[in-house]
Amino acid sequence: MSSTVSTAFGDLRGTDHDGITSFLGVPYAAPLTTANRLRPPQAPQPWTGIRTADRYGPTATQNSYAPPYSDLFVEPKIDGAEQLNVNIWSPDSSGQAPVLVWIHGGAFAHGAGSLPQYDGSSFARNGVVCVTINYRLGIEGFLDLGDDDANIGLRDQIAALSWVRDNIAVFGGDPNRVTVAGQSAGAMSIGALLSSPSATGLFHGAILQSGACHQTISRDTAKVVGAHLAEQLEISADRESFAQVDSDRSLAELATLETSLQTAPDFAKFREAAANMMPMSPSIDGNVIPQPPLDAVSQGSAEKVPLLIGTNLDENMLFLSPSGAIDAIDEDTLRASIAGYGITDVESALELYTVDADRRPGRTLAALATDWMFRIPAARLAEAQHQAHGGPTFMYEFAWQSRALDGCLAACHSVEIPFVFNTLDEDGSDLLTGPAPQELADEVHQAWIAFIRDGAPGWRPYSPDDRAVQRFNTSTQTITDPRSESRKLWNGIR
Repeated sequence: MSSTVSTAFGDLRGTDHDGITSFLGVPYAAPLTTANRLRPPQAPQPWTGIRTADRYGPTATQNSYAPPYSDLFVEPKIDGAEQLNVNIWSPDSSGQAPVLVWIHGGAFAHGAGSLPQYDGSSFARNGVVCVTINYRLGIEGFLDLGDDDANIGLRDQIAALSWVRDNIAVFGGDPNRVTVAGQSAGAMSIGALLSSPSATGLFHGAILQSGACHQTISRDTAKVVGAHLAEQLEISADRESFAQVDSDRSLAELATLETSLQTAPDFAKFREAAANMMPMSPSIDGNVIPQPPLDAVSQGSAEKVPLLIGTNLDENMLFLSPSGAIDAIDEDTLRASIAGYGITDVESALELYTVDADRRPGRTLAALATDWMFRIPAARLAEAQHQAHGGPTFMYEFAWQSRALDGCLAACHSVEIPFVFNTLDEDGSDLLTGPAPQELADEVHQAWIAFIRDGAPGWRPYSPDDRAVQRFNTSTQTITDPRSESRKLWNGIR
C-alpha cells in the first residue's frame, strides 16, 4: 500500500504500514556539490512526476566511530549528494496532528536521522507526526573562519524546521504545534536555537535530552580550530580551499584533532573546544548565535516556549567505561581533574561524588563529569527560563541501569533513546541497553507524547523554589532537588 501527497516541490509517494504512512529521504535543501558543500543550505530542487519516498536518503559526511563505540551504535552510511533530507511518519495525512522534529546527537561529528532507534512509527501510532532530519557535521557543518557563513549545521537545522513549517500540513501535521527535540549534540543544538533570532517561531516546544546551552565556543576559539586544521591540511584558511580538499582527508585530520583533545588536550590553545572535547561545535558568530545562548534565554529569547529538559544518572560512564579508561584514572589524576574543573574544595567534591558501591577514582570522576557536562547545564537552562518568565519547564532524570556489558554502563549517555521512541525491539537497541523493560519504555514514551500534545508531561514544573524532577526507573517518582549539595558546589563555576 502507498499514499501520495503534494508538496511545494513535487508529489511524493510514501509507504503505508500498520495504519501509518512513512515518507523517507525527502530533500529539504539542494544537493551538496563542491560549490555549496561548505555554504548555507539552498532551496530544494523541484521534481517532476511522483517521487517515491520509500528508503532513507544519503547520510552526512562523517567518520565512523572507533572501537569500542562502533560495537555499541548502529551507523547507517548512505552515499549521495542529497544529504539534507528528512523522514516523516504520519498517522493521517488529512489530519492536524502535533509534530515532533528530532535532531540527532553524535558530538556534532556523527549520526543520522535514519538510525533504527529513531524510527517514528510509535509516535505516529499515538497521534504525532514524527520528523527526523540530517544536517551537516564536522568541518562541513561547524567550521567557523570568522566569515559570514559560520554554523552551517545549525543553518541546516533551521532550514529543515522552515521546510516543516511550510510543508508539514500535507502530511497531516499542524505547523503551529511543532516540538523540536534532540539528544546530546542535538539537544545542544536546540540550546543554541532557543537563542537564535533565525529560529524564532519555527517551534513551539522543546525537549533537550542530555544537552543544554553550555557547549558553544567563542568565535576566537573557533577561528583557532579552523586555522589549525588549515595548517594541518596545508591550505589557506578559507571556505573555497576547505571545499576543494577530499572529504576523506578532511575527516582524517578532524579525527586526529579529536583524539588529541581526548587524550592530551591543549587547553591554552583550544580553550572551550578542549574542555568540551568537541572541536567542531556551534560558535557564537554574532549572527546565527548573537550571544551566549544561556544569556539570551535568561533575557527572554525562549519566551512562551515550554521546555522538557533532562539527563541520565550516569552519563559519563559511556565515555569512560567501555574503553577501560575508567580503570586508568588514579587518585592524583582525579584530584587534578577536580581542580581543573575550577572546584577549590577538592575534599568536598570527593565526598560528594564518590560512589559507595564503586569507589574507584575513575567512577568518582565519571559522576563529577556527568554533572559538569550535563546535569548542571540542564539546571542552569531551567533556571534561566524561569528567570525570564518563559514557558513552563519540566525536568527529568533517567536512572534505569543498562544491562549491557555486564552492567558497566549504568544509566549512561544515550541509553534513554529507545525508551523515548519506544524502539527497544529495533536493530541495535540492545547493544546499549541489554534486556530492557517494555513497561518503562511505554511510560517514558507516553510522557513525551503528553508534552508534545499538551505542553505538560505529567508532573509539576521545575522552579528554583521547587526543583521537581521526574526520575524514571523501574519505579518512577517525582523527587525534589536531587543532590542539592552538589548543585551548591558548582555555584559560580558552571
